[in-house]
Amino acid sequence: MNTLAYLLLAAAIALEVAGQTCFKYGLARIPQAESQGGGNRVFWRTLLRSPWIGLGVVSHAVEFAVWLAVLTLAPLSLAFPAMSLSYCGVVLASHFILGEKVGTRTIIAMGLIATGAAIVSL
Repeated sequence: MNTLAYLLLAAAIALEVAGQTCFKYGLARIPQAESQGGGNRVFWRTLLRSPWIGLGVVSHAVEFAVWLAVLTLAPLSLAFPAMSLSYCGVVLASHFILGEKVGTRTIIAMGLIATGAAIVSL
């Protein structure tokens, strides 16, 4: 893979992490709408109007375009395993941005994922 492929892959990973973080952040604010009555209708209306959910959708749409660019420059057998690093990024974002607790097993698993991605890319 060339430098451009690595840069685009890093961008795709970052966009995946951003999208998932936005979805979780946006959804965390929706249960408040259910207490107003209306049940599913209020939930979906609130969901569709959430700027965080919208930002998550945009992140995933841009990621899709970037991912297609990655696939034009790199073999799928290298790019897809490297994309697994987004799992590590989501764990880090959920800890540092969303305040979620990360256990020892999760940290070990992140290390294994990163090691596996590095081995595949060599």
